[in-house]
Amino acid sequence: MAEAVVSFVVERLGDFIIQEGEFLYGVNDQVELAKTELQLMQGFLKDADARQGDDETVRIWVAKIRDAAYDLEDVVETYVLKVVSKREGGFKSILKRFGRMFKEGVDLHKIGSEIQNITTNISTLRSRLEAYNIRQIRDSGGVASVYERQQRLRRTYSHIVEHDVVGLEHSVKELAMHLVRSGDSHRVVSIWGMGGLGKTTLAKQVYHDNEVRQHFDCFAWVCISQRCQVRDVWEEILVKVSAMHRTEISQMNNGEIAKKLHLAQRESRCLVVLDDIWSVETWESLKAAFSLCEKTKSRILLTTRNEEVALHSDRNGFLFQPRPLNDHESWQLLEKIAIFGRDEIDSTTFTRMKDLGKKMLQQCAGLPLAITVLAGLLARKETVDEWDTVQTNVDVYIRRGKGSEQEYRGALWVLALSYDDLPYHLKPCFLYLGHFPEDFEIPVKRLTQLWIAEGFIYASQERITMEDVAYGYLNELVERCVLQISEQGSVRKIKSCHLHDLMRDLCLEKAKQENFLQNVNFSHQNMTSISSSMVANAAATVKVRRLAIYLDENADELVPLRNHKDSHLRSLLYFYPGYYWILRNEKLVELLFKKFKLLRVLKLEGWRTPVELPNEIGNMVHLRFLSLSYSRITRFPSSLGKLICLQTLDLKHCDTDVIPDVIWKMTELRHLYLPLYWTAKPKLRLSTLHNLQTLDHVSSLCSDLNDLSELRNLRKLGIRVTSSLEKLEETLKSISNTVDGIRSLFLHNLLGNDSGTEVTQILSGCRKIYKLDLNGRTVELPNYLHDYPNLTKITLCRCDLNDNQMTVLERLPNLKTLCIMEDTFEYQNTKTLVFSKGGFARLECFSLICAHEIVNLQVEQGAMPSLCRLYIKRCWGLKTIPDGLRYVTTLKKLTVEMPISFVSRLQVGGEDYYKIQHVPSVILTSY
Repeated sequence: MAEAVVSFVVERLGDFIIQEGEFLYGVNDQVELAKTELQLMQGFLKDADARQGDDETVRIWVAKIRDAAYDLEDVVETYVLKVVSKREGGFKSILKRFGRMFKEGVDLHKIGSEIQNITTNISTLRSRLEAYNIRQIRDSGGVASVYERQQRLRRTYSHIVEHDVVGLEHSVKELAMHLVRSGDSHRVVSIWGMGGLGKTTLAKQVYHDNEVRQHFDCFAWVCISQRCQVRDVWEEILVKVSAMHRTEISQMNNGEIAKKLHLAQRESRCLVVLDDIWSVETWESLKAAFSLCEKTKSRILLTTRNEEVALHSDRNGFLFQPRPLNDHESWQLLEKIAIFGRDEIDSTTFTRMKDLGKKMLQQCAGLPLAITVLAGLLARKETVDEWDTVQTNVDVYIRRGKGSEQEYRGALWVLALSYDDLPYHLKPCFLYLGHFPEDFEIPVKRLTQLWIAEGFIYASQERITMEDVAYGYLNELVERCVLQISEQGSVRKIKSCHLHDLMRDLCLEKAKQENFLQNVNFSHQNMTSISSSMVANAAATVKVRRLAIYLDENADELVPLRNHKDSHLRSLLYFYPGYYWILRNEKLVELLFKKFKLLRVLKLEGWRTPVELPNEIGNMVHLRFLSLSYSRITRFPSSLGKLICLQTLDLKHCDTDVIPDVIWKMTELRHLYLPLYWTAKPKLRLSTLHNLQTLDHVSSLCSDLNDLSELRNLRKLGIRVTSSLEKLEETLKSISNTVDGIRSLFLHNLLGNDSGTEVTQILSGCRKIYKLDLNGRTVELPNYLHDYPNLTKITLCRCDLNDNQMTVLERLPNLKTLCIMEDTFEYQNTKTLVFSKGGFARLECFSLICAHEIVNLQVEQGAMPSLCRLYIKRCWGLKTIPDGLRYVTTLKKLTVEMPISFVSRLQVGGEDYYKIQHVPSVILTSY
């Protein structure tokens, strides 16, 4: 991680030198020299980072290097803050000019001395690392010994087959079928997933499956590991699939070995298992011996944590991702290992152990590795009291294990290999996930905005935005199985994500080791949270840079702000389980804005106590991200305009009367979310925001819509329709170039007239949209929507559509997601929605939410042939599910939240159960 920290600081210093050189007048040379020292240090840090887990001296040095880089960044940014705060325009500044020149001279001397001291410190550390021969660690045995020990502990052998397995029968059968099937479509079969998911165990079951053993002539199992020696792997396989001896093979060069191995797979049916491949580069180095172009009946079965490896090895191959064990399977596995074979256990003891075991299994989240670690420990515990003792610290036992080599026996050690394998630019992105509470579904757009604000993301090409780079990083974390997908959108783009419980434990542990962040849980203390006093005490020795605070009903304390003295805080995120909380002492908000002037990120949302933001908010000039959404703010000061570095400003659903016309000064803004209902006097000027990509809840009441003509990078637009048609037509002509680039459009019609013409008028210019959200009277959907090639998602609410509008929707050629909410159709008459044969050809997700006017659904055979997900929630008029749903065989998930009379009909044995019995996942909730 120190490598990542230093790299980011070097980038930021470069930005300061280039973009803010006027504020560094007098110390520019010192900053350049410090930057050069850090760049020289980067050459040592990759090996030093790897070595620190095995060498306490190096660990201390790495920590000092990281802290020195942070100190340098703090000193430079603090100085810039002072200079910016002193420089005022206008006549009054002349009166103070000479006094300030003297003060700035003092600051220049002080800042120069501080930077020089830090630079000397960095230079000294580099000299010590060089003297310690850090550069040669990779070859000298220090780091090698770590890898050798890891490889020795993780090496797999085909003859050692786990007998305590559950839930794999169907998976084994499916994989065996793809290996032995005729034809050459699947040369490579891949098992991929996060560490501990049981990939190797599954591969062994397939390797020894009777059908597989009868089909193939020869077999080879090789454990690859993170450090692959290509020749050793080839030799190992060739010995097993040919009649050649090792001595004969040892005399051949690499090209000859690869050719022999290639021929052996052509002449015989060979099954080669490559267990634990970590990178595409490893596969590229091995593949010369495994030609994918020629016809052969030999097969390769590989396991990997990286989806990219599985995809890259064979584009026509079969990919299989094991699922976590369910509750029943988890107990079966624990019972097999921990209880079976104990004759002395009576029924009462068994019942008590089962109750305790199921409670402990909640910490495992279905991960076979974690269950095995826990079961292995419980197998050595004879009494219920001993099991109860384990339960008290079950999370520690699962994470750490217990035994002579404790750090290598727990689940986290295996998962930590995935973290160690991350490239430096992904490690801070992963650690940042530790801010979010357990089981929190993380919105991807918000996460990428936070990464960008923290400085983790750099766009190296002009046409690639930082948002695109950030989303690429997110995809890579998913592909490497350290992050999981929660929800995908209509074009398969990830909308939300989450961490597996054990992966979150790893994230928090690594974040603590790297002094990356600290979490405070105000409701209770646990292994991953610390109290207010602990934070205050830690501040004396450790500079806390990122802080996540979980609030509860006692949120008026805003811990640990009263005692917290660390002015180096860069990121402060508050989380509350609901939308709103009561702030009993509004002065604490004022204290927050006064104390933390170096903040880059502030997320403080949802307070309902009326608060007037203090003028001191203007001193937080380093803010890149500010979210005050869902809060009650009586006044925003004009000093808000000093936040010229802001990239994201979220005032969504703020209850406020006054926002001063200063947002135009924030020229770096990329995402602006305005309050839903408010009127600006004077109107906000927006024409200077050339970097703006998202503009939400704008209207002619709060700004001049003609300003949108200057926003050429705008991609998401939320507009409240408040203008009559005559004024709107003129405005639309002036902003035609802007609306043509819109990809996501939200239209909220507030006019309440009978035509809805204004909505269709705006919509006519947005021909490239992917997503359309209509709220308010529309009456009719325009037929030209059929010619919008990218339109894949539509949400409708209070539109008062006519009866025939379903025929317009069902003919949209690329529509994949449709959400119908309250009063989408005219409410005067109850409605029957008809899904006709051949309609909605590509629809994958349909949601019906609070659509009380709908009393009946009819699904004709052949309708919605691609539907995968169906959501029906709180539609009071609907009495039953459509009979035609039984024809929709593609349906994978049905979620219903309806009255008990509706839900009971769908339960097993209910009169409507036959309509949905083919659906694999059914979630029923009654009220």
